[in-house]
Amino acid sequence: MAPDPTPRAPNGDGPLDVVCIGRSSVDLYGQQVGGRLEDMASFAKYVGGCPTNISIGTARLGLRPAVITGVGDEHMGRFILEQLGREGVDTSQVLVDPERLTSLVILGIRDQHTFPLIFYRENCADAALTEDHIDPAFIARAKAVVVTGTHVSTPSLEAMSRKAMSACHDAGSKVVFDIDYRPVLWGLTGHGLGEERFVADQTVTERLQTILPDCDVIVGTEEELHIAGGTTDTLAAIRRVRELTDALIVCKRGPMGCVAFPDAIPDSLDEGVTGPGFPVEVYNVLGAGDAFMSGFLKGYLRDLPLEECCRLANACGAFAVSRHGCAPAVPTWEELSYFLEHGSGEHALRKDEALNRLHWSTTRRRDWPSVLAFAFDHRAQFEEMALRHGADAARIGDFKELALRAAHQFEGGGNSIGILCDGRLGRSALDAASDGSLWVGRPIERPGSIPLRFEGGPDVGATLREWPVDHVVKCLVFYHPDDDPALLEEQESQVKTLYEACRNTDHELLLEVIATKSDRPTDMHTMPRVIDRFYRLGVYPDWWKLAPPTSQSEWRLTADAITGHDRHCRGVLLLGLEAPEAELFAAFDLAVKQPICKGFAVGRTIFGAAADEWFAGRIDDDEAVDRMAASFGRLINRWDKAQAAAA
Repeated sequence: MAPDPTPRAPNGDGPLDVVCIGRSSVDLYGQQVGGRLEDMASFAKYVGGCPTNISIGTARLGLRPAVITGVGDEHMGRFILEQLGREGVDTSQVLVDPERLTSLVILGIRDQHTFPLIFYRENCADAALTEDHIDPAFIARAKAVVVTGTHVSTPSLEAMSRKAMSACHDAGSKVVFDIDYRPVLWGLTGHGLGEERFVADQTVTERLQTILPDCDVIVGTEEELHIAGGTTDTLAAIRRVRELTDALIVCKRGPMGCVAFPDAIPDSLDEGVTGPGFPVEVYNVLGAGDAFMSGFLKGYLRDLPLEECCRLANACGAFAVSRHGCAPAVPTWEELSYFLEHGSGEHALRKDEALNRLHWSTTRRRDWPSVLAFAFDHRAQFEEMALRHGADAARIGDFKELALRAAHQFEGGGNSIGILCDGRLGRSALDAASDGSLWVGRPIERPGSIPLRFEGGPDVGATLREWPVDHVVKCLVFYHPDDDPALLEEQESQVKTLYEACRNTDHELLLEVIATKSDRPTDMHTMPRVIDRFYRLGVYPDWWKLAPPTSQSEWRLTADAITGHDRHCRGVLLLGLEAPEAELFAAFDLAVKQPICKGFAVGRTIFGAAADEWFAGRIDDDEAVDRMAASFGRLINRWDKAQAAAA
């Protein structure tokens, strides 16, 4: 079922499947589950807001969405725009407001029935949108427009929504209405009752009922249909809605799934077109409706049978109630397909390791088709060099800044340029590189440690929580599959601990394995055995950093060992081991023939001679930069030539 999503580029000129209009926010989710918001000590930051969540959800499922909303001209607004862009959402119609702030929501998970949240929406950017922000020509590019009940809560927002609906009808497209009833956003409760889902109010009902006749699809929970229909009798409310509109009505019923009414309303809810629910643990209901709508639109906009639309919707909702966060919880199409085909042995889907791996590997923050990296994360080698030349160890950090200058010279040349840099001796260079333009790997191992030890101490989770999420965690382990069993067990335990910490903190892991430091013999099967062993332990690195295989036969064994376990692995980066350039060039010629090899991460071959001269005081900063740039440039050029020859 999986191969379906079509490639999509944000902010293009082509057709769209859906335009989502309304709220956007930054959601700060309390990470301590089971406590009061008053007692939360840390928060996770996600994109939020009903239509914005739906735009991300539909993008993950392979549709081509756009969002019309407003964000502030500040850090949180840029976060939303960047995340939407990464997900494949067209943001060309998002207003960046220079005067107002991005909306903020603080949320928590108290128990299975209590989910406190506070909306910070006073004069926020998306609430300042007007009908002037609707371009009918843009709306006409889409098969459907999603409008929400919250965005008819003020006269200006209502005018905006109505203009979009009118443009949609003029283009022959569908209007999908998500009732999205939040009493607090209609001013019906105090700020502390943001989680309240239903307050009867005749004014709200009358406002919504003026919208319903112009809709083609109406989606809501039973409580939301109560406010739309003006009665707490669900069947009576749906019948009232039907009196006002011929729209397809979809009633979300939580664990009971959903029921859809394309025509007349029967005598029982169960007599509609039903989509069964999925029996999963209810961990977090916030955002479940947005995931549901994403799944429903996937089927509806692909003209699938109504029963299948409901099945996709309920499955997506099941993922959302099982995970932390709203937009981040929505599955990708591949993940959803796997679940629908294989199911899950876990009542709590968030504990299903196969689904978690698939979710992680299909929602990574950024695509890196290749990485050509300058590695200067060395610590012991630099300390030895400084000591040998009688140089102040503080100068090591200065040299690493020069190395960064050399790496920056190759940005924008068509290759993905990266660095490996540490945070102990190279802190200033590492900070300067953390602007998102470079691929950044960062070592966590204590240099030379056998068995493996971590530089920040044994609690790697605590260490990684202080690292930017864009930093790839690099771990070098000296490991041979025939080492002493006690040593193997200890090393494997350390790597497993690190892998779990990376997943818990949303960091990618680059596992570098060197087997030649052992006194055990190595052959072409050694590294494939190592790779197979770690996968069988449940360790799925995002990247492998390996010594260059010496033949195509060894490359095939290595590639098969990786792809046989994880076809979503980012790939292999070649390490240098201070090899002469000629040896690396020969290794490149072999490597480029293997799709699993995505580039290299080479260090001493690039910086070794220049560093020795610089610490000895025989060359100045500019000369050191020039020498390193020349060496790095030769490797890049040779890699490009090898790729061209292989092609």
